[in-house]
Amino acid sequence: MPYFSVIMPLYNKAPYVRKAVESVIGQTYINWELWIVDDGSTDGSGDVAKSFTDPRIHVIQQANSGVGSARNKGVASSAAPFITFLDADDWWEPSFLEEMSVLIKRHPDAGIYGTNYYIVKNGVCRIAPIGVDDGFLEGEINYCRVYAKTLCMPLWTGAVSMPRTIFEEQGGFPTDIKLGEDFLLWIHTALKHSVVLLNKPLSNYNQDVDITYRGTHHLRNPKEHMLWHLGDLESIEESNNDYKQLVDNLRTYGLMSYLVNDKYKEAARKELAKVNWSHQPTKTQKLYQRPVLYLKFRLQALKIGARMKQFLKHV
Repeated sequence: MPYFSVIMPLYNKAPYVRKAVESVIGQTYINWELWIVDDGSTDGSGDVAKSFTDPRIHVIQQANSGVGSARNKGVASSAAPFITFLDADDWWEPSFLEEMSVLIKRHPDAGIYGTNYYIVKNGVCRIAPIGVDDGFLEGEINYCRVYAKTLCMPLWTGAVSMPRTIFEEQGGFPTDIKLGEDFLLWIHTALKHSVVLLNKPLSNYNQDVDITYRGTHHLRNPKEHMLWHLGDLESIEESNNDYKQLVDNLRTYGLMSYLVNDKYKEAARKELAKVNWSHQPTKTQKLYQRPVLYLKFRLQALKIGARMKQFLKHV
């Protein structure tokens, strides 16, 4: 039986999926199986996936149902005791699975494992600035405290492994969430089990995906957004200071676009009313005290700047 089941959801990533799959085939650790779940692709992605002849690679198809559903189907079809995830536009360093297997053997009782990773943007790779202490190499982390420091994910989907038993205990990924379905699984796991991290970049988070192949950038309906799906953790918010700080930081970082949108502003205000503002940085407090019109113009200016950078990259 393979030791790792690698789960790859695939939806319209034809230019990228070959590199992702080849990064799995090129692993120095060979005891794996790869389940690619074609989530209703229409651009030939499935044909690229099917072109691989390695017997460890399996391709299954489903009608478009979203990334959470695709990952869950892949896990249900697989068999290994440990599950890893890799999206079709990202890729691993050759020793990812080997070093992950060593990490698991050194810390056999953890509920979830992660490594650091590279953020690839504008052709430049930089190590993700997750909030671990200087000199931290390996071991258990306080997930909420580390995440709250920089809001750079200490557990990123393409650099994570978890025991199948824990995945099943948590019920897998929520399938009705379009933004942050992975965070909801990680946070529920981290609040019940230990999180172990290897502070070495072994995966690549590709942020240079052409806009044609990205998900839509409109605001998600609150029904599909992770920050409106934390109601079952309200009691934890009252008793766990680290979790409270994290979720408040995520609210102040992620809800401004909703606050300036006429359709969603009331929903955003209700969530922002939960924030303990005395524990937010002074500049954040002052920013949210500005008129909504100012915030709207500020966000528009930031978007224009981002589009200009994207344009200049292709000039």
